Amino acid sequence: MTRVLVVDDEPQILRALRINLVARQYEVAVAADGTAALREAADWHPDLVILDLGLPDLDGVEVIHGLRGWTEVPIIVLSGRAGSDDKVEALDAGADDYVTKPFGIDELLARIRAVTRRTNASDEPSSVRLGDHMIDLANKTISGEVRLTPTEWHFLELLVRNPGKLISQRQLLTEVWGASYLKETHYLRQYMAQLRRKLERDPAHPVHLLTEPGMGYRFQP
Repeated sequence: MTRVLVVDDEPQILRALRINLVARQYEVAVAADGTAALREAADWHPDLVILDLGLPDLDGVEVIHGLRGWTEVPIIVLSGRAGSDDKVEALDAGADDYVTKPFGIDELLARIRAVTRRTNASDEPSSVRLGDHMIDLANKTISGEVRLTPTEWHFLELLVRNPGKLISQRQLLTEVWGASYLKETHYLRQYMAQLRRKLERDPAHPVHLLTEPGMGYRFQP
């Protein structure tokens, strides 16, 4: 049974999430602040953490840093903050995904299933399907005689190795081009457009290579 730690200072949200998750056969523990969350995580070792950013004692990003000091447990952030900067900061700190408040329980459950699938995969896949194409990660080839530049491949590989996960602009720029290119977000738009032209059936209406405006990009299998 998957163990989920829910961290939020709003009692009604804790109660609603506990009820919905238990009804779907998850084992649930709750914490109302960051200190209790870190203590519960250390004692209980959950398989997934659902974390509100606005906690009364520690900021949610501090909790992420605290967890990432010793565990790679998947973290889904709950954010009631309107701006994207807080979400990007959380993703860069090590969160795996985010859901904005108010949220639908079906969306949250889908995100939980996605990160759980990634965690439960015993081995990294050697190939990934993207629409009409098979991407061979081991040999760095794509079916259909698609040819990518080294930079296009690096960009694509970061996305397809993390299916369903939002990869922040900062992470993509740092890993593909280097830390000195953090302001060059136009690179991301340019290369994503090139990848869509080569891989999406309808580049103007992509279904696999998705943009999260102001935050990053996501590969949707």
